Order: sequence, then structure tokens, then C-alpha cells
Amino acid sequence: MDVMTITGLIIGLVAIIGGNLLEGGHTESLLIFTAFFIVFGGTLGAVMVQTPREVFMLGLQRVIWMFVPPVNDSELMIKKIVDWSQLVRKEGLLSLQDIADEEEDGFSRNGLNMLADGSEPEVMRNILEIELSMKEQKELLAAKVWEGFGGYSPTIGIIGAVMGLIHVMNNLADPSKLGPGIAVAFVATIYGVGLANLIFLPMASKLKTLIASQSQYREMIIEGLVAIAEGENPRNIDSKLQGYL
Repeated sequence: MDVMTITGLIIGLVAIIGGNLLEGGHTESLLIFTAFFIVFGGTLGAVMVQTPREVFMLGLQRVIWMFVPPVNDSELMIKKIVDWSQLVRKEGLLSLQDIADEEEDGFSRNGLNMLADGSEPEVMRNILEIELSMKEQKELLAAKVWEGFGGYSPTIGIIGAVMGLIHVMNNLADPSKLGPGIAVAFVATIYGVGLANLIFLPMASKLKTLIASQSQYREMIIEGLVAIAEGENPRNIDSKLQGYL
């Protein structure tokens, strides 16, 4: 569980709502469903127009990473790579076949299979780097979904504000309707800017950070597997990979 995400959201909400209360405002004045419906619905529609279905669904799936990020235990992986290199020196490349079948990480499994098949180091590197690049680009597209939410949300908030003001202008003769219209106008702007800067854009940035971390982790795996293919000493492999920590 990512405590930073939860703590950040709580602090942000408390600061905004608490500041409103300190200024003498009322919490219920910020809870206007019409404004939220305009901003969130309009933003969702704009992002769906912009994004292919597969990318959009992947972006929604990656929300879980905000609270339960993928675990990349680099120290454990380095130990495994060194163990594999020692096994190869004793029993040969074919000894990795059984290990490959048991390996849970698909990226490592592909590399181990190529090692067991006796692939050339440069061929292995090229194939794994292409796989890494494609995975990274796919995940970055998922992060851009939330960048889209953050980009459109403030603008849709302004649209909601203008709609509220139009409602006010149409009811100048009825003072009882002026308050609700003005409230929707201003609250829609708050929702648009608030959602963008408190949730959507931070989510996109954090996803990019997690994706970069995963890519670095996989680069380490590539270096380790290629080093095994080149027949490097296990101690040298360990020393080389320690630089990724």
C-alpha cells in the first residue's frame, strides 16, 4: 500500500475544505452535484474521444498502481541473476530451462529461454530492448490518459462556470434563482481546477515515475542476462548490477 498517495490526498482535501471553513464558508456549499456532473462528465467524454479503447481501459486499470504500486525487488533479482550465472558455469546454459519454466516474471522468463536456447548476446539484447521499449511506450500511453483528464478538466470547469453565469443572466428578474446559478458557476471552476491539480495530473506524474522505475529494473535484467550469455564472472556481474541500486 502506497502511504504517500493516501496521505497526499488527505492533506490536499483537508487543506482545501479546512481553508474554506476557516474563511467562514460551509462545506455543503462545495457539494453541488450539477457542477460535478458537468466537469467530470464533460472531462470523461473528452478523454474518451481522444483515446483508443484499449489505451483508455489500460489507463483505468493503472489506477490501482497509485495505491498498490508494482514491486520491483532489485536486490533479490540481482541475487537470482548471480545464482543463474553460477549455475551456468557449473552445468551449462541448458540448466536454465527448468528455471525459466518456473520464473513468474514474463520478461525474465523470455530472457532465460533465449539463454537456454544459446542465443547470441547481442541478439538477446536487441530482442529484450525492443520488448522493453514496447512495454514502456504502452504504459506511457496509459499515463497520458490521466494527463488528458488533467488537461481537459479545468477547461470543462470554465464551461460549467459560463453555463452557470448564463443561467444567472436568464433569471435576473427572479432573485431566488441568482444564488444557485452563481454557486454552480464558481464551484464548477473549483472542481475543474481541483480535480486536475489534486488528482489527475499527480496521478499521471506518479505513473510516469513508476513506469521509469520498471524500465530501469528491466534494463538491469537485460544487462545481467547478457552478461551471463557473454560468460562473465558471477562476481563481476554482481558488481556491475549493484550500480542499479
